[in-house]
Amino acid sequence: MKLPKLTRRRFLRLAAGSGALLAADAFFIEPTALATRVVRLGPGAPTHRIVLFSDTHHKGNRAYLETVIGKINALAPDFVCFVGDLIEKAEYLPEALEVLQTIKTPLYGVPGNHDYESKADFAVIAKAFAATGGRWLLNENIILAGGQINLIGAICDRPDLVQPQSGVKNILLMHYPAWAEKLTDKKFDAILAGHSHGGQVRIPFYGAPYLPIGVGPYQMGLYQTPSGPLYVNPGIGWFILDVRFNCPPEITVIEI
Repeated sequence: MKLPKLTRRRFLRLAAGSGALLAADAFFIEPTALATRVVRLGPGAPTHRIVLFSDTHHKGNRAYLETVIGKINALAPDFVCFVGDLIEKAEYLPEALEVLQTIKTPLYGVPGNHDYESKADFAVIAKAFAATGGRWLLNENIILAGGQINLIGAICDRPDLVQPQSGVKNILLMHYPAWAEKLTDKKFDAILAGHSHGGQVRIPFYGAPYLPIGVGPYQMGLYQTPSGPLYVNPGIGWFILDVRFNCPPEITVIEI
């Protein structure tokens, strides 16, 4: 079969059609096309199963957040970790916490920069996390899994204050991935972060054209750092524009 000649007009028409399809994906499909990724850390068979999510930036889309929590519950983890930016405006906090309290396993978390900027009531957040059996960690730690895991939560500006313990698996929660470089000589079995959103838009063979401060070279995914393996979750929500391309929202299963 003879193919039609690719004239300039036909090329422009095809390009316009492809652009429309890509735009439709970026604005209407991918922002809520939840992906689940499994990441195994450490040698040997895993003994603990953790679900990680980040950057919900809840703005009132209750149905979407309920879908996220439903998928988290279906994964049946030992516990759930959240690494910051629950909301952008304090008015959305009650609804966000109402939905988060339907998580069926303990929820542990740390604040992100937008939680500070929105002046969210951390006492109210702490009460909601405690209602799941978990905890809101502000440069604090908690021993879990019958003494096998030391879970540590760092606030945004002083992650260097946290301390690992010997004889247990040390898991650090923090918001800014670039802060992994501020942990000096401390060693962790896992460092879990968010903040970057993966850039939201990622150009093939290039990456994200825009990233916020506090990301550094750690855009999304797994990195090896001097302080231990760092996993950067690309987030659930969005900031500025409700758009994602080549960077779907992600729920991460950490097996360690």
